[in-house]
Amino acid sequence: MSVRVQDAAFDAGAELNAFSGGDGVGAIVSFTGIVRDTDGTLAAMEIEHYPGMTERAIQAIVDEAMTRWALVDALVIHRFGRLSAGAPIMMVATKSAHRADAFAAADFLMDYLKSRAPFWKKETTADGSAWVAAKDADEDALDRW
Repeated sequence: MSVRVQDAAFDAGAELNAFSGGDGVGAIVSFTGIVRDTDGTLAAMEIEHYPGMTERAIQAIVDEAMTRWALVDALVIHRFGRLSAGAPIMMVATKSAHRADAFAAADFLMDYLKSRAPFWKKETTADGSAWVAAKDADEDALDRW
């Protein structure tokens, strides 16, 4: 298991290649989130967190995923700092013997990261800056788990 919270960019393809393989692995699922500019006005997204606390919180949810599903391994990378539109912001990868466990665990981890991971996001446009509010849909997605 690996949890990384970093300001440096990452190469999702290289990360996935490094994550691949292993005895008994029959499925690998990955998801890479990209900074989205929904209306063409985003200058940057700034992500803040508390070092140490953030990693512990994410590690706890990865540990839960490892016990809830038959995973061989899991990877979570999340960036912080100032990010441009189109930049990779995070990645989740899971591997297991069977696809159902890999998909479910990756989906669970994504729902957690969207709604409970201790990150604070601020969008900056030509009109100024504003903190990103939690979305009801992201909160509702947790009800599945």
